[in-house]
Amino acid sequence: MKKSFIGILIGLIAVVFIFAGSAYAGKKRVVVGGGPAGGTFQVVANAIQVYDPVKALEGYNIQAQSSAGSVENLRKINSGKSHFGVVYSGHVWLGREGKMKADPKKYENVMAVAYLYGAPAQLVVKKGSGIKSCKDLEGKKVGVGNAGSGAFANCEMFFSHLGIWDKIERNAMGYNDAANAFGNNQLDAFWLFTAFPSGAVIMAAQTNDIAMIDLNADAEATGFFKEYPYFSKVSIPAGTYKGVDQDAPSFQDSTLLVANKDVDAELVYKMLSLIYTDEGLAHMREQKKVFEAMSLETGVNGVVTPLHPGAEKFWKEKGILK
Repeated sequence: MKKSFIGILIGLIAVVFIFAGSAYAGKKRVVVGGGPAGGTFQVVANAIQVYDPVKALEGYNIQAQSSAGSVENLRKINSGKSHFGVVYSGHVWLGREGKMKADPKKYENVMAVAYLYGAPAQLVVKKGSGIKSCKDLEGKKVGVGNAGSGAFANCEMFFSHLGIWDKIERNAMGYNDAANAFGNNQLDAFWLFTAFPSGAVIMAAQTNDIAMIDLNADAEATGFFKEYPYFSKVSIPAGTYKGVDQDAPSFQDSTLLVANKDVDAELVYKMLSLIYTDEGLAHMREQKKVFEAMSLETGVNGVVTPLHPGAEKFWKEKGILK
């Protein structure tokens, strides 16, 4: 009896796998590169994957895939390992021009699809720590983002511009890990480059009295905006995080959905046609408040590089492109 039961159970499991496999049989796997835990990039990828009209796209199986972030997505999309992904506009531009840090390769296969939201730099310290500007970080332990992420790349760029990159004790780690290390007094500060409010900063503020450094002041004083014109000024409003009762001036890059140039233009067009509807935008906004920045009107904000042909067709039809 026992053997018969086991045999039946194995048979049932096999049938389940057969049906599961048949559901995807003949469908092309399409990878959407997201980001690390605690960041908004992965929320974007997951939101696209689980949206029912996207799931129902005939002939395609859309799958979100975690990654280190912007720079890794740029490279994977350029090589064709990912089809879509979330990348900062600045990295798309730097990659296309062959100006990435210590990487002269030109990433010309990555094309813009749509603007998602603005991602500001955020630098978290403990209230009363004596750290009032980036210069005060010299000799301190700082979480600088995952290696391969946009956060890490932008931190290296900004801190190198300020002349402090080699004067801090750098700790490459994701946002949630950095928040935990910060709470355990293993870090003096941690850097983020993501939409606010960030879950990692909220976590840090639950167990610590935090403060946010004015990054715009350092950027303005050193000519940062002239050297990197794709960044724009922004302020994180007072009250965004517990205990932070004044605005935190900073700078931001535009976060874009991008695609490999060889992705079928019709697929790109269909994806945009599903996401940029009232229902699609409502779905995105349900996932995270920052997606309120998404609209037809803002669809090509911050795009300074060529659009994918499928995206160009869509935005021209909507009257956003002339």
